[in-house]
Amino acid sequence: MLYERWREVVRDRPSEVALRESSSERGWTFGQLDRQVEALVTGASEWVCPQGNSADFVLAVLCGWRQGSVVCPLEPHDRPPSILLPPPRCRHLKTVATPNGALHAVAFTEAQLAADVENIVATMGLRPDWPNLGVISLAHSYGFSSLVLPLLLHGIPLILVPSALPEAVRRAAQGHRKLTLPAVPALWRTWHAAGAIPPNIVLAISAGAPLPLALERAVFAAQGLKIHNFLGASECGGISYDATPVPREDEACVGHLLKNVEAGVNADGVLVVRGRAVGEMYWPHPSETLGGRSFQTNDLAELKEGLVYLRGRDSDQINVAGRKIFPTVIEQALRQHPSVTECLVFGVPDESAGRTDLIVACVVPRQEGDAVQLRQFLLGKLPAWQVPREWWFVKSLGAKTRGKVSRPEWRGKFLESRVLGSAERQCHPKAGGFR
Repeated sequence: MLYERWREVVRDRPSEVALRESSSERGWTFGQLDRQVEALVTGASEWVCPQGNSADFVLAVLCGWRQGSVVCPLEPHDRPPSILLPPPRCRHLKTVATPNGALHAVAFTEAQLAADVENIVATMGLRPDWPNLGVISLAHSYGFSSLVLPLLLHGIPLILVPSALPEAVRRAAQGHRKLTLPAVPALWRTWHAAGAIPPNIVLAISAGAPLPLALERAVFAAQGLKIHNFLGASECGGISYDATPVPREDEACVGHLLKNVEAGVNADGVLVVRGRAVGEMYWPHPSETLGGRSFQTNDLAELKEGLVYLRGRDSDQINVAGRKIFPTVIEQALRQHPSVTECLVFGVPDESAGRTDLIVACVVPRQEGDAVQLRQFLLGKLPAWQVPREWWFVKSLGAKTRGKVSRPEWRGKFLESRVLGSAERQCHPKAGGFR
């Protein structure tokens, strides 16, 4: 099915430019890509595992489709899977990280992959005359569905960028009238700070992690470019998209559901997604949370007037003397302070108060961090019990190209540093914590 659809794209536009590597200046038309795939295929194999962010990745996907192999995209340092092949109807695996490092994957049919990119293209309005700049990982679900599949199934040209550094992005964007750029908040922040967002970007998309409202507003004020927040999951593809032409009013809002996607919340307030793009199953260990065109996420959400609002994850709730708060509420308020570049909030056991938590704010400051100033700022926005008692100032939260920051990982680092007595954090003097 997927390879047949690719051949239709080739027949429709054989001489149009399909793919370009900005690092090597090599380019391929749709017809040239198709002929190269025909020349590369020598025999069928059970697995095809594309890696990297070059044309070889795209060629490997096409070879896998033509041969009928199971395609399993991998990051550069990942090893090929050592698991049984999924059921014959499943032709694609998306790997999912697990705490113990074991391989866990989501299995998809060809129809489910095609449905996901159809929803994305129809909702976002991706166009062949607005090529995609490929900066994010092609192997990740976000990059595969937003860059690779639009190219191969809808004829949206792709320009591969060798690096996310501002100068590399600027060079790659030169010579094009209009471009689409999918990225993650950490990259948008870096490019904005460097004044490096190309002026010919007409469609800016952010996913992989929550997009701070302050960043969205700052980019819009600086160059009139609206960054569109996009929510998705490896298990079901795209979920919602903020298509509004101006910055949001509420940071928790992640837009309307994509076309052909349905959703609701269960009795526990958890978001459940339904549609043709939902994956077939977890593999090799199926779960009742995924299957039958339905996926139960880990996100607590509200649906109001067709909009999706994320309220955090149940496991992230902080319990302060019986009162519960989601860390995202505190983070959203803290990011409004001009000295805060980024932040992450979590709870840790309060050693002096039994079964209750202390709220910790891990902050990347623009200059030297001042816990007293930040505490006073939050007291003007939140109830006193929601204001962090301990402050940890760090140089970076380590958000990589996927944009995600691990709350459990930073909680573990904090607890370890507290035991060792060697943290680089400060806390309010009255809190009796580390300085």
